[in-house]
Amino acid sequence: MESKKYLEGQSMQRPPLFESDGLIYCKNRFVTSVKSKDLDLWHVITYGDFLAIQYNLKTKMDEIVLFDKQFDDLKKKLAKNNEAKMVIYNALPRKEYEIFFMCKTAKEIWGTLLITHQGNSQVKDNKIDLLVQQYEQFTISEEESIYNAFARFNSIITSPKALDEGFSSKNYVTKFLRALHLEWRTKVTAIEESNDLTSLSLDELIGNLKAYKVINKNDSKMVKEMAYTSSGSSISSNSDSEKIKTAQVKEIDDLKKRIKKLERKRRSRTLEMNLFKIGTYRRSLGEEDASKQGSNLKQRSIFEENDFDA
Repeated sequence: MESKKYLEGQSMQRPPLFESDGLIYCKNRFVTSVKSKDLDLWHVITYGDFLAIQYNLKTKMDEIVLFDKQFDDLKKKLAKNNEAKMVIYNALPRKEYEIFFMCKTAKEIWGTLLITHQGNSQVKDNKIDLLVQQYEQFTISEEESIYNAFARFNSIITSPKALDEGFSSKNYVTKFLRALHLEWRTKVTAIEESNDLTSLSLDELIGNLKAYKVINKNDSKMVKEMAYTSSGSSISSNSDSEKIKTAQVKEIDDLKKRIKKLERKRRSRTLEMNLFKIGTYRRSLGEEDASKQGSNLKQRSIFEENDFDA
């Protein structure tokens, strides 16, 4: 069989190691590990060793049984005492072993371990008071995500319970809702109106808030995309309109040029016809009368040209 050189946290055969700066985390893992392995071991750690006693049917009393008279079932039960001690030893760093090696039972080791890392009742009460103060002053900033806020809040509310199992829980849902930033006010009001907060779990609340945040984010993204599309369409429309307008102006200018060109040709023909008439009159009339008539015709042509240009 292969050598079982497992790292901490990677084997069901080995309990998690205790760390001085993470008692709550280590304690919960250790308790779960022991209970999953053997409930009798946790019983020995919590209530003390099994005793070598047996009920006597004749005397109807519990009597101490010597080793050589013990049945196999009793021996197996008594072996749980040392097994429970070994489970705790395996979870301790080597440097802390000297603190506990004088303890005779698993219960003594466990009690000493908790006092060493957790403190006595006075220290424990002070820690609980500090955590309660953190709970009462808990707030969520505008930049903090729901996930981070929940992790921080959960750490505060679970620590007193871990230090004292008799610590009474409060309405954490109401507290978390009141700690939210003002930007959540609309959603908070909707939750308060549509749910019975006394029956709403904290996990359900966090799931609801996360879903709302995702929907809000998607809606915001959609609005931005629509605004961008609308802006692009407007720019495209304006560009097309400018192109059409430019083309129309060019067509009008070309038309004006053609009209002016035609008018110049017409005026040129008119002037030629007038000059021809002048020559005819000179030949048929006297030089003086023809000169006067030609002058009048020439002036009329000039007037017509000036009227057109105007």
